[in-house]
Amino acid sequence: MTNIDLHVNKARVFCEKKGARFTSLREKVYALLLQQDGAIGAYELLDSLKLTESNAKPATVYRTLDFLLEFGLVHKLESTNAFVACHHFDCNHPVQFLICDNCGEVQEIQSAGLKDTLDKQALSVGFRVATQTIEAHGTCISCQ
Repeated sequence: MTNIDLHVNKARVFCEKKGARFTSLREKVYALLLQQDGAIGAYELLDSLKLTESNAKPATVYRTLDFLLEFGLVHKLESTNAFVACHHFDCNHPVQFLICDNCGEVQEIQSAGLKDTLDKQALSVGFRVATQTIEAHGTCISCQ
């Protein structure tokens, strides 16, 4: 069993425990995202999906991405309007992304210290942070 298969199975079990169906279409889209080194846009996903689902439409992909986002199986990178699979969706965590502007590689990191600092600064001005996603653009080690 491949690493992708393991993540897909884990996602299926996770969704079933939450009372949601992890349909074959959702599985295919999630698997496509898991295969990426970087983020991928919805239309790129659609092109890949059409290789096995010839009748797939943009709405199909967007509905599937909405589901995957709702259950924390993927993250949306706002700066590039692209999506990346989450490998540890069964825990609630602050999200920071390192995005290589040369090759497009995306690394997800978790910095509790950064979240604590942001929360503390926000509270000092009377603001409560509900969710936090930070995107840092630069150059990965392979492109330097």
